Amino acid sequence: MKLPKNIKNLQYFAKGKRSIVYIGVYNNKKVAIKTKNPKSEAKGRLENEAKYLRLLNKHKIGPKLIKSNKDYIIYSFVEGDLFIDYIKKKKEFVILKNILEQCRILDKLKINKLEFTHPIKHIFIKNKEVTIIDFERCYKSSNPKNVTQFCQFLMSSEIFNFKNEEFKRILIQYKQNQNNKNFNIILKFISSS
Repeated sequence: MKLPKNIKNLQYFAKGKRSIVYIGVYNNKKVAIKTKNPKSEAKGRLENEAKYLRLLNKHKIGPKLIKSNKDYIIYSFVEGDLFIDYIKKKKEFVILKNILEQCRILDKLKINKLEFTHPIKHIFIKNKEVTIIDFERCYKSSNPKNVTQFCQFLMSSEIFNFKNEEFKRILIQYKQNQNNKNFNIILKFISSS
């Protein structure tokens, strides 16, 4: 594994199926360094994540990409609470609107993230700011499902009370026509529930 020489205090942080994450200090900033998990057979995931982070950072989505090559990607370290822990602690359901607005941007950009069916470890909250991480499996799609997958997760979670036929109907309506009007109906439903 080749890493930039000027990373200080490098230490192991976490391991996933496709990657190993380290933390360190780069140019006086705390960063995460994601490298390929040698046991993974997935190809090109780091390059894919870097490509999508470059695009999504322009829309204020994801951790700030700092540097990347075929061996690693470096991005700003994401601080904060996992969003489920945050909701349990703070009971601030307005945070769901912020998450959904980022999902909506992904839908408009025709990008499918694939992780919103179970986003427990992928969304962090700090000072009411939402940061979504892990874009290595992103791909272009004519029919992205970020908003609907996140809403389906909300419906399946016991923390939220969105298990009803009206919400399902609203989601089907959005799925059939992903316009601002149908998205705003989703936001209105969630804020009034």
